[in-house]
Amino acid sequence: MIADSLVTGYGGKQVLNGVTIEVRPGEIVALIGHNGAGKSTLLKAVFGVVPIWSGEVIFEVRYVSPIPTR
Repeated sequence: MIADSLVTGYGGKQVLNGVTIEVRPGEIVALIGHNGAGKSTLLKAVFGVVPIWSGEVIFEVRYVSPIPTR
């Protein structure tokens, strides 16, 4: 999974500004940071819970950022 240059937020308030992360098969990754650093927002953007303003999410060579959650 690759999240490339993600920008998103809530309402008009920007929370993430160009975040890029790559997680390869078999890897275990932890997001660590202070309260309000954007950890949960990053995960919500990757899972499609909050809209991505710009950037993209790629999973198994497929762009998934425009696919809505169900």
